[in-house]
Amino acid sequence: MSGRTDSDEPPPEVRADDAEADDEASPPARRARWTSAGAGAVLALTGLAAALLRLADSAPALVPVAYACGAAVCALAAVLGSRGRTRRALWLLIAGLMVMALGDHFD
Repeated sequence: MSGRTDSDEPPPEVRADDAEADDEASPPARRARWTSAGAGAVLALTGLAAALLRLADSAPALVPVAYACGAAVCALAAVLGSRGRTRRALWLLIAGLMVMALGDHFD
């Protein structure tokens, strides 16, 4: 009986070559990953700090919630950026900042 050969797993040396190719990313791609992950982390920490400060202040309840939600979106962007999804991370950073700006608008 002969089966289809395209459904078999590739030999171990081919899988090892694919893993090495993934590890050796180009410098611009690596720099984009670090930049998006760093920017997302900084913005997430800033949004969290702003949410805690507004929570202690006499601001309406919607303001710290907006800052916290924007910080969560920026943290998600940092995770995606570190995994190489830099375009999605950029859009999530923009969305997180817009949510934080909306919270600032309600203040």
